Amino acid sequence: MIAETAPRLDAAVRDLRVRAYRVPTAQPNESDGTIVWDATTLVLVEADAGDRTGIGYTFADLATATLIREVLHDVVVGSDAGCVARTWLAMGAAVRNLGRDGIASMAISAVDVALWDLRAQLLEQPLCALFGMAREAVPVYGSGGFTSYDVPMLQAQLRGWADAGMAWVKMKVGRDPGADAARVAAARDAIGTAGLFVDANGAYGVKEALGFAEAFAESGVTWFEEPVYHQDFAGLARVRAAAPARMEIASGEYGYGLDHFARVLEAGAVDVLQADATRCGGFSGLLAVDGLCRTKNVALSTHCAPYLHLHAGAALKSLRHMEYFYDHARIARMLFDGAEEPRGGALVPDRSRPGLGLEFRRADAERYAVS
Repeated sequence: MIAETAPRLDAAVRDLRVRAYRVPTAQPNESDGTIVWDATTLVLVEADAGDRTGIGYTFADLATATLIREVLHDVVVGSDAGCVARTWLAMGAAVRNLGRDGIASMAISAVDVALWDLRAQLLEQPLCALFGMAREAVPVYGSGGFTSYDVPMLQAQLRGWADAGMAWVKMKVGRDPGADAARVAAARDAIGTAGLFVDANGAYGVKEALGFAEAFAESGVTWFEEPVYHQDFAGLARVRAAAPARMEIASGEYGYGLDHFARVLEAGAVDVLQADATRCGGFSGLLAVDGLCRTKNVALSTHCAPYLHLHAGAALKSLRHMEYFYDHARIARMLFDGAEEPRGGALVPDRSRPGLGLEFRRADAERYAVS
């Protein structure tokens, strides 16, 4: 019998708020193989029900906040806080004529995360317990090594993560192909026996990628991410088939819907599938991707936003590790309480705090507000 004091979910979402914050990068003009950026925009959503507030966020354009205000707000307000799946479906229907991918999917993702956080808040449970835990600590790999870094900066960043106990580190390649092999070799010199990953962000053609796979293997690279354009599933499959035996091919960060992930897997394009809850429909979408991975016996790795993914990462059955992306980890520590440093190469969800375990520091963030 449920006690009278037990938390209850019979509450309607009474308000949905969104603001955007544009945070400059730590170094000017950071870059990877295909783009350059000088700031990251965090779109924060807050959902209220009862006496609780859930938060969610994505890293996207200001237009994402506009879409949440003008399209999703009226879908969510008044909905049952206990029926996240029903609201997720309703949001998908609301953006039908706008296109489900891209900005619309990132908007849905931020709201979905806020609704799951709200549900856990109302139940007074950490999200990892609500989802059902598969592990207590979630392994992470250090990710940065931007192409805009000179070699000493590249080595210092990657060495710092390896020395802190991370089993793997990742660097960017592809902007200056003529320098890539030497930069990768320099990274290997800096990190000792730690696993070395490279991410081309789709900068190479298929034959070019195959040549670099051989060169990178000489430096012990075991993970080659997006060697070619992410929607070239046949090209990814060709690289995977011909790559050195100990080098895994990874892709999936630009997957917005389950069909994208299904096509990647059906093409035999990856050894490890990546998914990002800030893009793929929030936790509702991410849990579906996890199930899809189980059907193909393919490992899953979450992309970026490590503190948003932490509680879900503790529950994902197919998870190998999470990406501890430098820019996003830095922003989280600047703007959220509860964003603790990794320990021993892993993040551990705080089960003493309900929901995501994060509290937004509004005063600290205000200087970056753009909407």
